[in-house]
Formats: sequence, C-alpha cells, structure tokens
Amino acid sequence: MQAVTILGSTGSVGASTLDVLARHPQRFSVFALTANRQHELLARQCLAHRPRYAVLRDATAAARLAEQLGAAGAATEVLWGEDNLARVAAAAEVDAVMAAIVGAAGLQPTLAAVAAGKKVMLANKEALVMAGDLFMQAVAESGATLLPIDSEHNAIFQCLPRPFDGLERAGVERILLTGSGGPFRTIALEALARVTPDQACAHPNWSMGRKISVDSATMMNKGLEFIEACRLFAAHPRQIQVVVHPQSVIHSMVEYVDGSVLAQLGNPDMRTPIAHALAWPERMAAGVAGLDLIAQARLDFEAPDMQRFPCLGLAMAAAAAGGTAPALLNAANEVAVAAFLRGRLPFVRIATVIEAVLEQVPTAEPRDLNVVQDADRQAREAALRVVETY
Repeated sequence: MQAVTILGSTGSVGASTLDVLARHPQRFSVFALTANRQHELLARQCLAHRPRYAVLRDATAAARLAEQLGAAGAATEVLWGEDNLARVAAAAEVDAVMAAIVGAAGLQPTLAAVAAGKKVMLANKEALVMAGDLFMQAVAESGATLLPIDSEHNAIFQCLPRPFDGLERAGVERILLTGSGGPFRTIALEALARVTPDQACAHPNWSMGRKISVDSATMMNKGLEFIEACRLFAAHPRQIQVVVHPQSVIHSMVEYVDGSVLAQLGNPDMRTPIAHALAWPERMAAGVAGLDLIAQARLDFEAPDMQRFPCLGLAMAAAAAGGTAPALLNAANEVAVAAFLRGRLPFVRIATVIEAVLEQVPTAEPRDLNVVQDADRQAREAALRVVETY
C-alpha cells in the first residue's frame, strides 16, 4: 500500500489522479490533498477519499473547509500555508507525491518532496522551467525518483531505454515533441486579435484548467515543455523538434541514430500517464478506453507556424539562452495570461508582454534558489508594468 500526497488535487490532473487511485484501493491510500482556495471541491474530495490531511494555501478558505468537514464528522485535519504544503509533501509516511500545482506556486512544495527522496510524479512543468539545473541536482542528491506526467514527457520517458544515462549513449538522434496546435491552429491570423478567454480555453482534444488551456492556445505550453524536456533528458535545444499533430494520439516520439522512431500512442486522457507513473515500473488499468486505430483512420503532422505562435519561439530562445531566462519567461507568461483571462490584455499581446520582459530584465546564473526567485519577482513586476500600457 503506497501513501500518496496530491499537490493541487482540485485541478484537472489532481482530479484525474484521484480517479485512478480510486480504481486501485488495494494499492494506494490518500495521505494528503492540497489546493489554493477551492474549499468546496476539496471538501467533497476529502469526504470521498478520506485523507489524513487537507491543506489550503489560503487561511480563510482553510477555516471554511474545517467547518465543512467538522459538520460532516470527517477525521481529516485541515492545515494552511506554504510550510504545510511542504510538510505533507515531505512527510515520512508518504511514498509518492503528485506535483500538480500549476505555475511557480508549485516549486517549493515539489522541491520539498524531492529533498525528502520521494517518488515525485511531476505535472508542474514550471518547477523545471524555473529552476531546472537546481531541481535536477536536488533529485540526484536526494535519490528521489522523478517521473514525468505531462503526456509528452511521459511518452518520451516510455520510448527511452531503462536504465537511461544520456541521449548520446542511448543512440538517440532527436526527440520529437508533439503538440496539437490548440484551438487556433487554422484560424485567420487577423482573427486572433478578437479571441476571447472562453474561445482560448476551448481545447479541441484535452480537458485542462484555464491557464494551461490559454498556454496551449498560444503554444507557450509547448514552449515550456520544450524547456522541460531539455532539463529532464539532458538534451540540447537542437536535439528537440516540435511537431504539430492535431489528433493528439501520438504523444511524442524518439528518433534513434539507426533510423528507428519509437512513438507512444493513446487516447488523449491524462489518466494514462498518471497510471503509468503510479504503477511504474509495473502497469495497471487507468480507466482509459483502448485506442481504435481503424476508427482513428489518419494521423497528421506539420511544422509549427512561428508567426502564429510567437510564444513558442520565445520559449525556444529562452531555452537556448539558459540562466534565468526560462524563469523570466515563465513569470511574464503567468502575468500576461492572468491579465488576458481578466479581460485586461488582448490575446495577441501575451507574447508582446513576454518579449518586453525578456528584453528589460537581465538574466543571471541561477546559483541558488534565491537567484531564481528574485528573477521571478523582477519579471512579474516588469510584466505588470507592461500590461498597464495596454
């Protein structure tokens, strides 16, 4: 029986994780569930899955959750604050941690799980984007097991040999990182200026939170995944090619020097990579329907339109620049996307804000986490100033 903490249980990945766990009650128990301030949904999850702890970042929301659980007679102890997020991630009783908090907010508790040597299932790509070298160094020093949850990185992981000790030794020519192209892959370029938040969040294949859905619409999500792939697999940016694959059936591929290309296929459902990581190195049912290749009939591929998706180009440039450039990129993107979702910024200006921040804020060598966090702060302040000009 493995005890699991889910960081970000009220998001789409967290909810999918709970669905998979509930299918295997003989193998897993829920130690802790955490959220930002969504106390009503977290209360329902606690009553269904009976964790020992529930942690909210917001104190007021935590008080309301405690009232709800108390009235229901639930035994779950309610905590709040950043320190307690780290506490339930690193607790001695915990075997595995699903790191599914979206954005920079997930960095500290995920690092706490890594430092404690846990099996860390990483859905929070921003942790690696912001502090990639420091993060991977912490994994090596602690002996933690790091398993990627993003469908693309999980696919690459499955297509690489085990044990894996580098692309060159494995005979890998390049990684082919696939992406659907989002909802605006074929829309007229002039129409992008009129895109609304609801349109940007209507992904054709995946069910995701609003922030990640907007990132998919700009292809910044693929840009962040590009940086994450560099970190996870010790790859140089030139060893990774982004391929637009509208059907989202092939989740990524690995090309070898002998001409072989290995691909991982499956229906677009996050429960597949979640179940893979939870059971690894074994396999278990995820509740996902099998892929019907006859019904699928065709698979299409194309190069990304860099004029349509300038955010992807900015992310690839940040990966090549290194240092704190990816952290600056991520922070600026979070501010710009939040402004767009509030109706404060046009969709086409998200990339403009990010580019301005990368030009205004100098990069530094990320010697420690303080340098990374300072870069994050500077980028957010600069992004807010740029947003105010629109």
